[in-house]
Amino acid sequence: MDDLDDSAKLTLEVAEAEQGKRLDHLLAKHFPDISRSRIKALIVDGKVMIDDVVIKAPAHRVKTVGSAVAMQVPAAVSVDLVAQDLPLEILFEDEHLIIINKAAGMVVHPAPGHPDGTLVNALLHHCGADLLGIGGERRPGIVHRLDKDTSGVMVAAKHQAAHEGLSTLFASHDLERTYQAVLWGAPSPTTGVVEGAIGRDRMNRKKMAVDLKHGKEAVTHYQVLKHLGLGASLVACTLETGRTHQIRVHMSAIGHSLIGDPLYGRASPARKARFTEEQQDSIVTFPRQALHAAVLGFVHPMTKDFVRFESELPEDMKILIDALSN
Repeated sequence: MDDLDDSAKLTLEVAEAEQGKRLDHLLAKHFPDISRSRIKALIVDGKVMIDDVVIKAPAHRVKTVGSAVAMQVPAAVSVDLVAQDLPLEILFEDEHLIIINKAAGMVVHPAPGHPDGTLVNALLHHCGADLLGIGGERRPGIVHRLDKDTSGVMVAAKHQAAHEGLSTLFASHDLERTYQAVLWGAPSPTTGVVEGAIGRDRMNRKKMAVDLKHGKEAVTHYQVLKHLGLGASLVACTLETGRTHQIRVHMSAIGHSLIGDPLYGRASPARKARFTEEQQDSIVTFPRQALHAAVLGFVHPMTKDFVRFESELPEDMKILIDALSN
């Protein structure tokens, strides 16, 4: 289980009469002092295991009598979420969900060091107080994340049923997610698949790394879209799984890390030397990892229609690509 701490670990054994019950309902029955919304948020956050396997779908049905269910409950944190009138680029919205084109630099939800000014604060202003508690108290409406400095398409839920449906899709990886990235060099072959389990870096806890022994399965499909001069490329990366920093880790693992990536993006002097001084300045001054969530497609959890949303590259990445192409 990810990010366990010294907080309470609650356990139970599935009884015969409980076989086939929803996981969130089972936990709510055994632990009535914990709100249903918090239980669902803990499940989505990967804090619940059945027989040592992390389950992230609240609607998951427990199948085996005698299975051991464990839930890690972090110490409660006082959260005072405020609605803030912040810029939001809305690609689509109905009564069930909202699709956002997140700007680079925006944090998704409040956290230490980022108490406000987040996507959650903006959504609370746009959607109203009804959003509070959906999927959990700290991250209302949120079903997935993009890193602060990654731009692009995100979905948020506007009510609990939509949140549960979307959470199930993300937990099962049953959706389409394609990113565009500017890489050092160009992968060869120009189309391929990177398979390498990902886990926490044992030397630097802020990083992830390919860890075939202890990591979780991770698969990234890539395609070179454009060669940028002699030393970079624009690449489409489609996720088969969705691990933390997956594209950044996988591209670095094959020797083609993202330009601007402060954790994984160092380039050799020889690779840098392929660019003119002006191009090198464009790289040095690029303020973030060159990564954009370009496509998000999924079966709408309420209408059951397949929906697909696209976001074109933001201006800063277009400028970088133009500079490196000359």
